[in-house]
Amino acid sequence: MTHILKISEAASLALHSMAYLASRKKNECVSLKEISKRLKASDAHLSKVLQRLAKQGLVASTRGPKGGFTLAKDANEITLLEILETIEGHIQPSKCLFDTPICDGEQCILADLLEKISTEVHEYLKNRRLSEFKNVFKYP
Repeated sequence: MTHILKISEAASLALHSMAYLASRKKNECVSLKEISKRLKASDAHLSKVLQRLAKQGLVASTRGPKGGFTLAKDANEITLLEILETIEGHIQPSKCLFDTPICDGEQCILADLLEKISTEVHEYLKNRRLSEFKNVFKYP
């Protein structure tokens, strides 16, 4: 099935692993294995994603048997856009499906729909804090 909004697996892992870390007690180290099991993700792929988040200062990692990952900043200071852009690079609302527009935009097959949706998604991500999603993961 085709999706209107397409987010890479790496970006999805970043968003969900950050929400998972936000759901834990403050400064609680969570192992890569635990996160990958919870997200049903490859350890190798998740490790690369978490390394990028660490390099950007969004997560902190601790080595050793009791090591793992924690949020490096308060969840209220982190936006979903910041997480997504750490993985995907700068995201800007788009007016066209093509990288190089093929028309003048006045007779666009989608009119201004793409720009409206793109801007709405961008604003949503920019205005949503990670702290809003700390209850996404429930514990038995």
